Amino acid sequence: MSPRAACRLSMLGFTQVYDYVPGKVDWLARNQPVEGTDADTTTIGRHLRHEVTTARPEEPISQVRARVARSAHRFALVTTADGTLLGRLRAAALDDTDPTRAVSQVMEAGPSTLRPHEPAAAIKDRLVDKGLTYAIVADPDGRLLGTVHLADL
Repeated sequence: MSPRAACRLSMLGFTQVYDYVPGKVDWLARNQPVEGTDADTTTIGRHLRHEVTTARPEEPISQVRARVARSAHRFALVTTADGTLLGRLRAAALDDTDPTRAVSQVMEAGPSTLRPHEPAAAIKDRLVDKGLTYAIVADPDGRLLGTVHLADL
């Protein structure tokens, strides 16, 4: 259907027509702009915070601890150079760990993530129900997009 729809739009005179092969859900999950009847639905992608502290797996805890101390949050997210999310360092791991140990040795691997197209109201309810103050948001390739906080929803 998608290639035919793109062809038809071109025939109708539209000049900027693209066939996005991965599909609509992938487009939404990458926090891309939308139009149409659901465009006004508030999603968590509109409330992303990008100031979260990140760390690389090979870094010593002491370096990450210093950055977290200067941030507004008590945790760090562990990513690769291309932004792929690998893990999370909670405050307890930062405070109670030998400062010379590598982040990869103490991180919590594979934290739960959400996609940016999730409805804000539903995620707010989920965070309240679970007693959480934030959630991690990543794209379909596992790259960190940011965090969304209960206070912002």
